[in-house]
Amino acid sequence: LSSSSSSQLWGCFFLAVSLVFFVGFLFTTFISKLLPPFDHALLSSIQNNWYYCFLVPLTFPVLVVAVYFHWLSMKLFKHA
Repeated sequence: LSSSSSSQLWGCFFLAVSLVFFVGFLFTTFISKLLPPFDHALLSSIQNNWYYCFLVPLTFPVLVVAVYFHWLSMKLFKHA
């Protein structure tokens, strides 16, 4: 395989893996809460877990502050 086709194959692999994890995360945090109760023990525990439902929205204000401080530190470093 050439270098470009190998890197393209790795890129497609990483995109597929990240898509699977993203869909799984969406199911565990939001979609499972909208479905009727499950009989399976693992799916029922995922459905009754509310930690990540609250964690993700509460992470956004912290992310905004972190991005602002990163921008500020880069400006101070550039003009120092």
